[in-house]
Amino acid sequence: MRRTTVTDARLAKGASGEGLRVIRRVVPYLWPADQAWVKWRVVAALLALLMAKFVAVMTPFFYKAAVDTMSGDAVDPAWYLAMGAVGLTVAYGGARLMNVGFQQLRDVIFARVGQRALRMLALETFTHIHRLSLRYHITRKTGGLSRIIERGVKGVDFLLRFLLLSMGPLMLELLLVAGVLFYLFDIRYLVVVVVTISLYVWFTFAVTEWRVKIRKQMNDQDTDANQKAIDSLLNFETVKYFGAEAREAGRYDQAMRGYEVAALKTSYSLAFLNFGQSLLITSGLVGVMVLAALGVQDGTLTVGDFVMVNAYMIQITMPLNFLGTVYREIRQSLVDMGEMFELLGQPAEVTDRPGAAKLKVDGGEVVFDNVSFGYEAARPILNGVSLSVGAGQTVAIVGPSGSGKSTIGRLLFRFYDVSGGALRIDGQDVRDVTQDSLHAQIGVVPQDTVLFNDTVYYNIAYGRPEATRSEVEAAAKAASIHDFIASLPDGYETRVGERGLKLSGGEKQRVGIARTLLKNPPILLLDEATSALDTETEREIQSELKAMGEGRTVLTIAHRLSTIADADRIVVLEKGEIVETGTHDELLAKNGRYASLWQRQAAEEEDAA
Repeated sequence: MRRTTVTDARLAKGASGEGLRVIRRVVPYLWPADQAWVKWRVVAALLALLMAKFVAVMTPFFYKAAVDTMSGDAVDPAWYLAMGAVGLTVAYGGARLMNVGFQQLRDVIFARVGQRALRMLALETFTHIHRLSLRYHITRKTGGLSRIIERGVKGVDFLLRFLLLSMGPLMLELLLVAGVLFYLFDIRYLVVVVVTISLYVWFTFAVTEWRVKIRKQMNDQDTDANQKAIDSLLNFETVKYFGAEAREAGRYDQAMRGYEVAALKTSYSLAFLNFGQSLLITSGLVGVMVLAALGVQDGTLTVGDFVMVNAYMIQITMPLNFLGTVYREIRQSLVDMGEMFELLGQPAEVTDRPGAAKLKVDGGEVVFDNVSFGYEAARPILNGVSLSVGAGQTVAIVGPSGSGKSTIGRLLFRFYDVSGGALRIDGQDVRDVTQDSLHAQIGVVPQDTVLFNDTVYYNIAYGRPEATRSEVEAAAKAASIHDFIASLPDGYETRVGERGLKLSGGEKQRVGIARTLLKNPPILLLDEATSALDTETEREIQSELKAMGEGRTVLTIAHRLSTIADADRIVVLEKGEIVETGTHDELLAKNGRYASLWQRQAAEEEDAA
């Protein structure tokens, strides 16, 4: 049974209100209050559009006059006759060319407006995603998220091009042609045209509504397949470890099989739509032509009139043939844009307070004052934790998995706000300062350093982009990675691959250390920075980490106790509460929880040896 999505519900209840809301969100990008040049371009594009439609409606008159001149019928007005059949034919060709010229001029004028709107929306979405909380990014699937953004931006592009520059002009042209037929002939022609177009539009919209739902199923299957592909590729090594290539291919094929079924339904329904449209439009065309033929037979109309009626019907049926596709794409664009704006409507969990000041760090004292926190209200993680890290001190936090160690690091960087109590740096509550200034003062070396798929130089310089090359190399030397980089064929221009996969774990960590050293923060958070490394590599990197912490306030979240034995103070955390605190020797002398952890790890290392 197929899962019902939010968008399914939106389609089921009708998207007219949703569509209007989406269009209202887009309008400010097309008519910004502080950008006069955008408004002028919109107005100029609309004028070019009106000229194109005026020329399009007048073009068949030249065609009629040329035919009447050659057939010997009376030509009205008289100056048509003076132009002659050849002159009128050339004028007809010139009018068609002018029509195309004004349409292209409209597109050229409007192109910059449309591209600006796309860029601004894409930038707003990208920026907003970075403002969303870690909680959102942990629960959100990256592949699905990228698809929503991609389809949303494409939807804006389609909406701008077709709703403003195709659907609107088509309606205007239909009204003008209907008015001309009524004025030059009689009401019967108008009735046939209006009935034909009404039936055509009703049939097209009804079938397209059905096809939009099928298209939504295609989108769901496409998103699911894309997510499975990205997830599998990101876990390439895990797939290999477990010999799961066939399993992953099966999961991907299953998602694509659903896409195939929906795609076939789309193809069949398109054939039905095209035949129905052709039946209706051909019936209307034949009806109008029969009326014109009867008029020629009884002498009330000329052959030129017959040709002109045919030209007008062909002129309005050509764009009508694309109405189903355009309407479906507009509807789908509104759905895709609705999902993107829904994403933009996601509130940022952590925000700067109005008038928040910049964090000023004098010494770097970090104080957790009776801090409570839980990712879910029903499941608290920290219960009244009070901890003080003096300026320039190194404090290590240890404890079993699930005790809340990493949560303390996330609260310090303000990925989340505390539920109770306060977290202060040099007496300033982190909730009262700007996030940018807070992040600038804290350097983090995580358990697994993730690198950008760029050069080694780019990844180190990411810590401070304005740094000089000599500063970047100095940071690499301090992290004991410079000699390794220099030995590479491309040196600092070596690309590290997706997430840094071309480097070993130790090399990645050293690049991460160099990056943080270049940032030069007064407060340092080491979040199990070496627990993912082998013992030998860990011991090598420990010296760099120790040198890195000199003169800084260091908060170390540790798994291997041997790495923090020389910390100024060690805090033992268990079930979200501090159960012991002291130096390494003091805690061993207590023969309590820390001593038990120490003895267990020593025994494990002995067994491994």
